Amino acid sequence: MSLHTVEPEIATGETAALFTATHRTLGVVPNLARVMANSPAALKGYLGVVTALSSEGTLSADVRESIALLVAQENGSDYCLSVHAFRGTRTAGLTAAGAARARRGEADDPWAAAVLDLAAATVRDRGAVTDEQLAAARRAGLSDGQIVEVIAHVALNVFTNYLATAARVDIDWPLVRHTD
Repeated sequence: MSLHTVEPEIATGETAALFTATHRTLGVVPNLARVMANSPAALKGYLGVVTALSSEGTLSADVRESIALLVAQENGSDYCLSVHAFRGTRTAGLTAAGAARARRGEADDPWAAAVLDLAAATVRDRGAVTDEQLAAARRAGLSDGQIVEVIAHVALNVFTNYLATAARVDIDWPLVRHTD
């Protein structure tokens, strides 16, 4: 049994405004946002964090999408893998090979590889990164602010992975399976 989806065509009030903002931010109103709209507060918070991190954060779009791919792979979220494989290769500049490598926590650029190492440790150990992992991130050139942003992206993606899985959201992107 899946969760109810709120249809943009019949949404009113704050939910309609949030769908407009979703469309402005993402270019579409994906099925995950339609499920998230069951709680306008959750959708509003999600959009606020996504908007702040993408417009005011220091991580580039390809690095943000690489984190999302890694987290979705770790959590077995086919919905989020599909979204971020599409967005990563269509709007963020990742190649198909780069997206596949990001799912494994790998990147050609040493700085991006350090970001993915930290993201992998964060998601795998539920935030319990070691002193050595933090030191390695700093040695690679990540500032404390960037470390916070990496952890914020991991947390945001864990939320969407879990919601997509729990809600059994229909995949509305070209399908990518975590078992591929």
